[in-house]
Amino acid sequence: MKFEQLQENLRQVLERRIAAGKLSGLRLARETGFQQAHISNFLNRKRGLSLEGMDKVLASQHLSILDLLDASEINKRASIPPPAEESFENVLLVDMETAANDALVTSEKVRDIYKFKRTFLRRLKPEMQTPREDWTRFVLVRVGADGMSMSPRVVSGAIVLIDRHYNSLRPHRRGESNMYAVRQKGSATVKYVELSGDHLILRPHNQAYPVDIIPIEDGKTAADYIAGRICYVGIET
Repeated sequence: MKFEQLQENLRQVLERRIAAGKLSGLRLARETGFQQAHISNFLNRKRGLSLEGMDKVLASQHLSILDLLDASEINKRASIPPPAEESFENVLLVDMETAANDALVTSEKVRDIYKFKRTFLRRLKPEMQTPREDWTRFVLVRVGADGMSMSPRVVSGAIVLIDRHYNSLRPHRRGESNMYAVRQKGSATVKYVELSGDHLILRPHNQAYPVDIIPIEDGKTAADYIAGRICYVGIET
């Protein structure tokens, strides 16, 4: 990937944050030490940034160069083997923190690789409340002790498939409640989710466990807290 394309990808990331009200050109100028006109010219594609300038912008936004690479570029360089058969697709097993927070999965975050039928994955319809096109769509996680709150649908040690392009509260099937991986305390928990005013209600399946309530921060929506919909549960014996 050329340096010019990396700069364009950085512009797009910054533009999304500005459009979402999470950033402004003035704030970015203050955080990087640039003149506001310099930042404005960069965002308006009138000039580029030096390597040092890009480093300052990346550091101020807590980004790395990996966040600017296309998914195909990451996979090409991450030593993740392609599917052995055309009818199957590799799905990466990662930890909950990675599933909740990392748009792209790099090789060092991969714990294992499982194969899923492509026909099964293609039948799953996405439902993006906020843009997620640049996220690795499907990931697997192994549920810890927290999973017992969803027993018997999920148990501790189960492997669940998360569709991270589904961050809407719209039911996948009419009359049934979706299970979600919900961002909580830097990681994620598996629960049913309801919206009540400016709070998310996280409900367990096992009534012996308590209900959790998460206040939605100013400027955020319910979709910002949803890592994805649980669309498959597997239990190893």
